[in-house]
Amino acid sequence: MDKCYLALAAALAVGLSAVATAWAQSRIGAAGAGTIAEKPELTGTVIIMLAIPETMVILGFVVAVMILAG
Repeated sequence: MDKCYLALAAALAVGLSAVATAWAQSRIGAAGAGTIAEKPELTGTVIIMLAIPETMVILGFVVAVMILAG
């Protein structure tokens, strides 16, 4: 039964961080599209802003690995 709880905790660590990242990127993407339409020179900044939330999923994956390895 303990392995079941560990697997559930690992799944939640990755799943919730992925949902949060998707929500954040949807907001950033919509605003970024408008920004690029008005000021194309800010394309690099918008790409960086879209990449930053991806670290949440990476950290969620690291936490899941730590849960399952422990």
